[in-house]
Amino acid sequence: MSKKKVKKFYLVKGFKDILPEDQLHWEFVRSKFFNVARSYGYDRIDLPILEDSKLFVKGVGNLTDVVSKEMFTFETLGNEKVSLRPEGTTGTVRAYIEHGMVNRKKPVKMFYMGPMFRYDKPQAGRYRQFYQFGLEVFAEEDPIIDSQMIYMTYQLFDELKIPVVIKINSIGCPKCREKFLKTLKDYLKKNKSKLCKDCQIRYNKNILRVLDCKEKKCREIVLEAPQILDHLCDDCNKHFVKVLEYLEDSQINYELDPFIVRGLDYYNRTTFEVLPTEEFCGGDSGSQNALAGGGRYDYLVKNLGGQSTPAIGMAFGMDRIVNALKKVKDLELSNINTSDVFVAQLGDKARKKVLVLFEKLRRAGFSISESISKTSLGQQLEEANRLKTRLALIIGEKELLDKTVLIRDMESGNQEVVPENKIESVLELRLKSLDISVKKVRMR
Repeated sequence: MSKKKVKKFYLVKGFKDILPEDQLHWEFVRSKFFNVARSYGYDRIDLPILEDSKLFVKGVGNLTDVVSKEMFTFETLGNEKVSLRPEGTTGTVRAYIEHGMVNRKKPVKMFYMGPMFRYDKPQAGRYRQFYQFGLEVFAEEDPIIDSQMIYMTYQLFDELKIPVVIKINSIGCPKCREKFLKTLKDYLKKNKSKLCKDCQIRYNKNILRVLDCKEKKCREIVLEAPQILDHLCDDCNKHFVKVLEYLEDSQINYELDPFIVRGLDYYNRTTFEVLPTEEFCGGDSGSQNALAGGGRYDYLVKNLGGQSTPAIGMAFGMDRIVNALKKVKDLELSNINTSDVFVAQLGDKARKKVLVLFEKLRRAGFSISESISKTSLGQQLEEANRLKTRLALIIGEKELLDKTVLIRDMESGNQEVVPENKIESVLELRLKSLDISVKKVRMR
């Protein structure tokens, strides 16, 4: 009688596992983001993964690729039409309005981190579930905020040791954009048949998106297209000039790029993208490699039912940043899988003791590890060496009888016997003598 073959399951196309060996880079990036955001006064918000589909249609724009082609949309058992969030800004705006944040001290600064979903063509660094870190600032129209966001972004990548260039543009406001769009349409008319199929549709419905197209033939056509910077109204021009003035003495690597219009409808005025330098990425620093991007969205809050509120935000593509980080040479990462103290045991009675001692020392704030399932002391100490642990605590039958603990320096091999009731104070002194901070628990 033949055995029935058990079906194997594999990842859904466009999704991925973040394996334990990759977590070191992810934790490093997360910690940098958290530190920078909190230093600049941003508070964390966690948003739901599911939202009303109409939120994105109205906020992002029904003619954008995100809404028309890429959203994961379905009906619930209660016949509600919902979508997995494709980006974070719109959900943050919904939360800002719904929870009355307009009454908070201004400006209101928030950051978020988590997975987003787009049914896009899977390719290097691009997944259907991808991770973003986002920054949003509400109720502040001063151009210094634009400059500060660009500046802090550049500094963040400097800390990550990823050399980048920030490409900046202004796409104006509805007032000055109307005349520009007519001029752009007149220019593209003679080459309309040469545009890709998507851009031929955009020509009639959303012509600004043609400038954002990644197709080579479209990029070539728009190279000589009129530039929106030449059509800005006085207010938008003054705003953009101020943004650049504030960046003049910052010594960041930025370029003016008239084709940075972003792919979402809610943007106005300042827009920008962050790309790795050509030297770092081997000569290809095109927009498909963008690590982050953002801009102003001064009309989105009102468009979604709130009060007229100026705002600006940006998002970092964490998957791409982690991939870039792995190319950085001489990058020193603090291993989250290390500890200062390892607890080992010999015998069943000692196991019971270690079970309690481990938790006691963990609560006291020591960076601690164990391998309690192993019965061989040699195997346990091998694990301590693998974790680069400096001190090992060993409890056997003799230590149980004497109510003591054996402390071994894993580097020198020196050992000392310590009374059980003094183990915490002795550990603190020993670790301090080794220049190891005690009351600082590492993320594990």
